[in-house]
Amino acid sequence: MKKTNQQINIRKIYLMLADAAIIVLTSLISNALISLYGIITHDSTLGIALQPIRIFGVISLEVLFCFFMLFIFGAYNKVWRDLKTDDIIFCGVAVVMGLTISFGFAWYMDRPVPVPYIITETILAVAAIIAFRFIFRQTFFTISQAGENDTRDRTLIVGAGNAARMILQELQFAQSDPNNPSNSILPVCLVDDDLKKLHTKLMGVDVMGTTRDIPQLCKMLQVSLVIFAIPSCTEDERKRIMGYCSESGCRIKTVPYISQLLLDDEQPQILSQVKDIRIEDLLGRPPISFDKSKIRAFIEGKVCMVTGGGGSIGSELVRQIAKYDPKQVIIVDIYENNAYDIQQELYIEYENRLNLVTLIASIRDFDKMRTIFDEYHPQVVFHAAAHKHVPLMEVSPAEAVKNNIFGTWNMVNLAEQYKVEKFVMISTDKAVNPTNVMGATKRCCEMIVQYMSQKGTSTEFVTTRFGNVLGSNGSVIPLFRRQIEAGKPVTVTHPDIIRYFMTIPEAVSLVLEAGAIAKGGEIFVLDMGDPVKITTLAENLIRMYGKVPYKDVEIKFTGLRPGEKLFEELLMDEEGLQKTDNKKIFIGNQIDINPDKLYTQLRELHNIAMSNNNDRTVEMLAEMVDTFHHKTND
Repeated sequence: MKKTNQQINIRKIYLMLADAAIIVLTSLISNALISLYGIITHDSTLGIALQPIRIFGVISLEVLFCFFMLFIFGAYNKVWRDLKTDDIIFCGVAVVMGLTISFGFAWYMDRPVPVPYIITETILAVAAIIAFRFIFRQTFFTISQAGENDTRDRTLIVGAGNAARMILQELQFAQSDPNNPSNSILPVCLVDDDLKKLHTKLMGVDVMGTTRDIPQLCKMLQVSLVIFAIPSCTEDERKRIMGYCSESGCRIKTVPYISQLLLDDEQPQILSQVKDIRIEDLLGRPPISFDKSKIRAFIEGKVCMVTGGGGSIGSELVRQIAKYDPKQVIIVDIYENNAYDIQQELYIEYENRLNLVTLIASIRDFDKMRTIFDEYHPQVVFHAAAHKHVPLMEVSPAEAVKNNIFGTWNMVNLAEQYKVEKFVMISTDKAVNPTNVMGATKRCCEMIVQYMSQKGTSTEFVTTRFGNVLGSNGSVIPLFRRQIEAGKPVTVTHPDIIRYFMTIPEAVSLVLEAGAIAKGGEIFVLDMGDPVKITTLAENLIRMYGKVPYKDVEIKFTGLRPGEKLFEELLMDEEGLQKTDNKKIFIGNQIDINPDKLYTQLRELHNIAMSNNNDRTVEMLAEMVDTFHHKTND
């Protein structure tokens, strides 16, 4: 920061000297003009020029008081590239006030200045000061544009520790290879909250301030990219610093958490792992940690089936399962495009090292699913297939029942028949005191899974329940991104709506660890920390695009959708909580299911849904789920 302050002070001195020169020059010109005008017109009253001694005294007063007023108006604290027309006009006002004070002071000292001189000097001095600033600003822009042949991203690095050192080392090494993509980065400064590091250099790059200085430094140094390089930072500090980064309006990239970094002792590389900042980095809680050894013991050497394996949750399940050396992975999905995408991704990553089977089939088709079970004999089934979009299921409740409830019924019965070791169903917080059809169907699925566990089969049935998943197909984030990129207003249903959020990798890790520690019948619930206000989420995302909420991008509140509620819950009142070894994972107590009643209700619900009677379907759901409060049943 010391070097920068010296540069700023030098710029101020040059600007003050220029202003002084302008005032001196305009004073001499004004004095000469009124003298010349008096000679030409032969009017001695108009041509009273100040004598040399007096003119230099007046000039001294003008320079002194004009400096004073320009300082008061902050004329010497502006960065030229940020200088606005209003700032320049205020400089003119400051000069007028400075001249007025100086002429008043001369009159007070019994050295009055002629009125023609006052008028002429005021006009010339103000015009010259304003013109000088306009010209200087334009010249600055011209010079800046001339230097734009350097297309590298001027980069501020947050943190001056080991991660920053590794980044700078990589950048230096990259200079020897003109084709290295890292050559697009030009580090111009670092910031760090360790005051001992201020005014020092790291690999030749200055530590110019603290994290609070990020917005100011980004403007002053024309920074276009900010790299957050503190992988061991606490989440509270990370959130605070990310706030400063987002204020800068620059693109933001971040080094992964230290637990997620992949480092090679022989040639540590970190730049390749630097990623664009994601909205989940601003959620305000640390990522959930999981016991990978338990997950490996659970998955390794087993045949694993994932229904809905092409979806956002299902595809991440497949990705993570593949890391634990399964015997075989079976993707089952009705939508061939998604299934194809994850299939090709895994082919590219693993080549022939992963035994992968991709099948297009519907969980509604019992006979087809039985054929799959008969051929592949899965040992672990992850049931992620479901209709999830709340507003769409409000319109088509019978379809939600057919797919979610009876698709699950097919899967649990086949799992029991083929002696699957563990069956893990993915549920949602919307199943708790549901107010919409989708949530009610998922609650029915939880009841079915708990019923199967109560039967005492050899298969361990378990449910995992979590909140909204960032980046999933049904998440608000993709919608917000599309709206911002299209230049449209961001739509939020209600200014006070809040949700619990987790990332897709967290959700999937929960599913895997739940499967690993399950004994049968549990509903595993993730402690997701404080809920997040959707409006805040939208504002943060807008800032990450370098825009200002409500100014550059409007936020429209459209009203709650059918079946939507302001607050989501994670546990029903009667379930209670049990702790697990993972402090962030809890178990809801199993609720007794009356098998005869459940069978009877399922048969009736099946007949109603197959008749496509939507109204009666919703009524029957309300009979089965006594905590279901739908708008038509209130």
